[in-house]
Amino acid sequence: MNTYKKNEEKIEEKKNAGKVVKSLSSIFSGSFLSREKVISSIPFVFFLTLLGILYIANGYYSEKTVRELYKVGTELKELRSEYITIKSELNFQSKQSQVAQATIDFGVKESIIPPSKILVNKGDYEKITNKD
Repeated sequence: MNTYKKNEEKIEEKKNAGKVVKSLSSIFSGSFLSREKVISSIPFVFFLTLLGILYIANGYYSEKTVRELYKVGTELKELRSEYITIKSELNFQSKQSQVAQATIDFGVKESIIPPSKILVNKGDYEKITNKD
């Protein structure tokens, strides 16, 4: 192999290593902030920072919304089961046999005699409705 080529490669590696060391030292010392390119791009950096903050806030908001949806869904299931229970109790208590049993304490009994139709003549009906 050519020794000249090897020497060039070594020189390139040293230059690249020197660039890395310089850039790291400028970052750690803070001198890179005084360059004009960095100063001119500060508004863009602030814009990116604002976008990052908005992105994080949106994540928190969506997590909060998901938690609220889960809570409301659980509450809805509980209320629906309570509604079904109360509705079935009402249907059971409104049966004729249950109503009759509940009114025994008040002295009300079921009528054994079936209802009968009351017939009224026209003249009697007019007398009843025209009370002046």
